[in-house]
Amino acid sequence: MSIAVRERGSAPFDMSGIERDSAGILQYIDRPASVVAMLETSVVRTPEAEALVEVGGERVSYHELWDRSLRVAGGLAARGIVPGDRVALRLPNGVDWVLAFFGTLLAGAVVVPVNMRFKDDEVTYVVEDSGASFSFLPGEPLPDGEAPEPHRAAPDDLAAIFYTSGTTGFPKGAMTSHRNFMANSETAIRVVDFDRDLGSDLRTLVSVPLFHVTGCNSQLLPVLELGGTVVILAAPDIGVMLQTIEQERTNVLISVPAIYSLLIRHERFAETPTDHVRWLTYGGAPIAPALVHRLQEHFPNARVGNGFGLTEAASILTLLPHEYAADHADSVGFAAPVVELALEHADDQGVGELLARAPNIVLGYWNKDDATRSTFVDGWLHTGDLARIDDEGLTYIVDRAKDMINRGGENVYSVEIENALAGAPGVAEAAALPVPDEVMGEKVGVVVVPIPGAEIEPPAIAAYVAERLADFKVPQYVAIRSEPLPRNAGGKVLKRGLLDEVEWGAPLR
Repeated sequence: MSIAVRERGSAPFDMSGIERDSAGILQYIDRPASVVAMLETSVVRTPEAEALVEVGGERVSYHELWDRSLRVAGGLAARGIVPGDRVALRLPNGVDWVLAFFGTLLAGAVVVPVNMRFKDDEVTYVVEDSGASFSFLPGEPLPDGEAPEPHRAAPDDLAAIFYTSGTTGFPKGAMTSHRNFMANSETAIRVVDFDRDLGSDLRTLVSVPLFHVTGCNSQLLPVLELGGTVVILAAPDIGVMLQTIEQERTNVLISVPAIYSLLIRHERFAETPTDHVRWLTYGGAPIAPALVHRLQEHFPNARVGNGFGLTEAASILTLLPHEYAADHADSVGFAAPVVELALEHADDQGVGELLARAPNIVLGYWNKDDATRSTFVDGWLHTGDLARIDDEGLTYIVDRAKDMINRGGENVYSVEIENALAGAPGVAEAAALPVPDEVMGEKVGVVVVPIPGAEIEPPAIAAYVAERLADFKVPQYVAIRSEPLPRNAGGKVLKRGLLDEVEWGAPLR
């Protein structure tokens, strides 16, 4: 491989307690051996503390979480599930999701979280591809049985298979080990800069799906490791979110920029107290600097930050911390403490494919040997993202390799256009797409969703981009869309599906 490993720059993260292993990979020392061992430590430390709150539902203490999860494990064993078996978790956000997750691990089985937004054929594919022996299903009671001895997993044992969102063909199952989970949990604690001494006063609002690595790996597990309280919302209803932030005194928020934009524009936002919110992170889509400023203004005591990661990285690779958030809103930040980044085949603009090496990089893809060999090479994850890294160590994602627009031999990075439009007047969302052209091969098109009540004309969009980017990057096609852009569970736009829906009309020039 022709790669250039990038220096860490001035990343303002805690770098203590890190060593290289025999393979040269940075590792946190003294981590729990498994997710089960982590949870058991929290249970022993504060058994009566509140662990889970389901909005509109029940409240569960740590000892109740442990005891009830063990009974689920016993129920699975009574159904013939043995260590190593795969178990599909087809449940919506809620207490039952968490009990099923930990119950499966306590039984020594492998959790297969299923994306609740998948179509029937995708769900069937995931269940069959994983070889799941049992499925937790909505509306059915959780298995219940006599509590067994907890299964004691080793760090490198397979714990879960998270299937990618399938933006290009059928999803692939990312094999996540206990070490991957525990490395990412510590990373989340460090880069978000959680107060480790808050205990049950650390309260996170999970409004993103738990079947996604953000909700499970970077919210649920780190907060439970610290003995905090996980408040779970079934769906991201803005009014309910505001009510929950106030009533549950949640001080950790994680979501996509579009949700925060809706949140602060909601009619009830002005009367909702926000001074208790201490951590607010976002990711999955470009964010306008103006929105960052508004978040800092409306959540005055919160550290805001932009996170970036992948299912294949068990969640986090980089984070842009509070001190850089407004002035570098188009950056995804610095490499996390145990993450090393590299660029492969960088061009004259310094843009190349982003590679990552870290203990949270998953074991490979389930049943996909060829994809594993091409994606995980010599210890490096090939992310498929095109990026550049500046002299400070700040990382900028400029496109997915498969989404780059080739306009007559000129590479046009769609994220660069989307970042420019993130601050355009009246624009709520925008996606840059290739438009086939007989002469140029591809031309630049953008789909724009206006802010409710705003009126946008295509020539104004092109003129706005022309003031900020080179002429060959200015869109020649602009489509105005009333519906929100289609996104996967991680907030990324489903561009292949969007291309099938859009009608471009005549070019602007």
